[in-house]
Amino acid sequence: MIRFLRRFDPHRIRLLVFDLDGTLIDSRLDLIHSVNATLRYLDRPELNGDVIASYVGDGAPALVRRALGDSEDETLNRTALEYFLGYYRQHKLDHTTVYEGIPETLERLADSSNGNERRMAVLSNKPVNPSRDILRSLGLADFFVRVYGGNSFTTKKPDPLGVQTIVQETGVAATEALMIGDSAIDILTGRNASSWTCGVTYGFAPKTLKDVPPDVVIENPRELGELLCSRNP
Repeated sequence: MIRFLRRFDPHRIRLLVFDLDGTLIDSRLDLIHSVNATLRYLDRPELNGDVIASYVGDGAPALVRRALGDSEDETLNRTALEYFLGYYRQHKLDHTTVYEGIPETLERLADSSNGNERRMAVLSNKPVNPSRDILRSLGLADFFVRVYGGNSFTTKKPDPLGVQTIVQETGVAATEALMIGDSAIDILTGRNASSWTCGVTYGFAPKTLKDVPPDVVIENPRELGELLCSRNP
């Protein structure tokens, strides 16, 4: 069910900026396995999958550091991050899938025959190369005019730089952009960029949306198509 927490006109939205993990793709298992492989490499006990999933969202360095118990040993953090990135690079598509309904929804959103010219982009805190590789491998890359990751800029989400850059590069006003994601980080990013925000409850961190409420909430990908393409959302 689509729930508006702050009303806006969906038909005025010309740019959609998507989070990746927990929004477009279900990468939960591959991230969990990669973190636990790193912990085994360091002779540390593995963590519960739900715990690891709760650490996702702020980028690989933060994920690894949290898995190490917020270690202040920077040498250990660097060693762990290097191993994690190498392992994840090789195993990022072992179990990762596109959420059901995403391909059809992107097709619908990209269809300009209804008079709506929209552009779509991806802004993730995951490093940019694996982000782009995953989108290409899963057949989603062609939908997006820009794909940026956590190492594309000097700052990560929730800093607004990524959204601001995409807005500038596409020539769309911030008030005509919608940031879509599964966590409070994504909602804060949209807010900080003066854009509208959409929270999805099917991802990794739906509980955080209660702390930072988005403008609109959807429960499945198809509702995004209904929101933006239907005459009476």
